[in-house]
Amino acid sequence: MKKWNLIIDVEKCENCNNCFLSTKDEHVGNDFPGYAAPQPLHGHEWIHIERKVRGSGHMVDAAYCVQTCNHCDNAPCVKAGRGAVTKRNDGIVIIDPEKARGRRDIVSSCPYGAIWWNDQLQLPQKWIFDAHLLDAGWREPRCVQSCPTGVFRSLKISDDEMADIAKREQLEVLRSELGTRPRVYYRNLWRFSKWFIGGSVIGDSPDEIRCLEGATVALRKNGKNIATASTDVYGDFKFDNLDPVPTKYQIKVTHKDYKSMEFDALVDSDENCFIGDIRLSV
Repeated sequence: MKKWNLIIDVEKCENCNNCFLSTKDEHVGNDFPGYAAPQPLHGHEWIHIERKVRGSGHMVDAAYCVQTCNHCDNAPCVKAGRGAVTKRNDGIVIIDPEKARGRRDIVSSCPYGAIWWNDQLQLPQKWIFDAHLLDAGWREPRCVQSCPTGVFRSLKISDDEMADIAKREQLEVLRSELGTRPRVYYRNLWRFSKWFIGGSVIGDSPDEIRCLEGATVALRKNGKNIATASTDVYGDFKFDNLDPVPTKYQIKVTHKDYKSMEFDALVDSDENCFIGDIRLSV
């Protein structure tokens, strides 16, 4: 059986919020019986974007992670809903706008914080994958259509096909340790979840001080080489996609015109991974 899935590419998101706005445009003031009651104008973010800033000094980057209902196959909200929340055969999770009225407990059942409480209607609400549009023949949800940078890709395929794509494209899900089996997958999630270590190599001689292009930087852990980089025209190097745990690395910097340098570097948080200037002498 074919089921809906959504792939979100963190690398492509520029925080334009078109996905958020298109969902608001679709649901604010619009009642879709059997699918969803009207979304409030303010307060609800059925699709929201979280920002992650990494680094310091001149080596800083920002990543944006779109988050929403994951339409989990093992959804806690379905269990908590006791008939008020259902999982459709096509994989979409729906909170019944009548049966769920007054059920504020459903909001706290979601470990991702993707369910919102409508005070006026006394109703838990979330993004419904625009199921009302898909059932009417649309090929994709509005958030997919409205994105100018191609962040989203919606697929209605079998679970085996989706598993093959996830493996081949190295897709991840949010908080896999929860065992909820989300149907929303992420590409390049490391931009949001992993750490980096970087720095700038400077050549220091009696004649000049300059950024060193083409220096070789080796990253080691427990004495074993795990990655190698070459500095750019500004003397910068960067090792990314590192496990987000405090780790002591060894860094060795070499250049044909300067003395080599080797030192330890402790990476203990994603806010403290730029080690600054490394000066090589002649």
